[in-house]
Amino acid sequence: MHNALRATVATAALGTLLALTAACGPAGGTSDGGTAHPEATARTDGTGSTGGTRGTAEGRRGEAGPSGSGTVKGPPADATSPGAGVWTGAAVTEQLPGIGAWLRHRIPANTRQVVAVYGSGSDSADSTVVLYTKRGAAWARTSSWPAHNGKRGWTMDHHEGDRRSPVGVFTLTDAGGVLPDPGSRLPYTRSASFAAPRWWAESHWHDFDYVIAIDYNRVRGNPPDDPTRPEGESRGGGIWLHMDHGSGTSGCVSLSEDGMRSLLRTLDQDRHPVVVMGDRASLAAREE
Repeated sequence: MHNALRATVATAALGTLLALTAACGPAGGTSDGGTAHPEATARTDGTGSTGGTRGTAEGRRGEAGPSGSGTVKGPPADATSPGAGVWTGAAVTEQLPGIGAWLRHRIPANTRQVVAVYGSGSDSADSTVVLYTKRGAAWARTSSWPAHNGKRGWTMDHHEGDRRSPVGVFTLTDAGGVLPDPGSRLPYTRSASFAAPRWWAESHWHDFDYVIAIDYNRVRGNPPDDPTRPEGESRGGGIWLHMDHGSGTSGCVSLSEDGMRSLLRTLDQDRHPVVVMGDRASLAAREE
């Protein structure tokens, strides 16, 4: 009986590791972020869980977020779009800078926090992450960090292994990582299952010390490393915000440890945070 139990536990642990490796694992010999289906919105119909220590933030979860589809061709971002570099302040605007109508209308009405990922180009791995908070009817830009996205850029038709990040609007409901909870306002799962395999390059070993799941072909409310993919394996999965290793990912968005810690401590499920992500031209488009 004990042998059977040990075998079951070992099999479950191996399954979690394989799922993590497939989602956020090596691309071209290095470890990176995951891939996911751009049509997948946040789901609430699953029950899977990968264990670990689960912290529950106070308040209720945000509503399911919308997603984009199709191919976007639009004008480049105007001069109001944020540039690269770290910035902290409170520039207030009526509309989110550089976000066109087709994506802006997909942001839920009750959302009060937006993580905008401005990709430098459709085939570029460089991007800028900007945190906006809604104050009354206006948006205040509060923080900004240099970041990376998929090493091959962006796509509206993502498939497993294309090494591109999906364009769209997605809710942010669950967090976790190898390190202890830094004071996250999202439910946080601390688990060794997030640890990058030691056969990856050493520069990637800390990628998943902190992660925030992007609700993209995943079951909302489960830990980020839950392998369930409601839209199917071919559409990818495991799209996260996670710590940066200095180069492009396989589909995730990566930024500094300070940036991740700041997001974890700031994003509040009662404010229904979402991520709006894509290359600048796609983000600025008026129509799909």
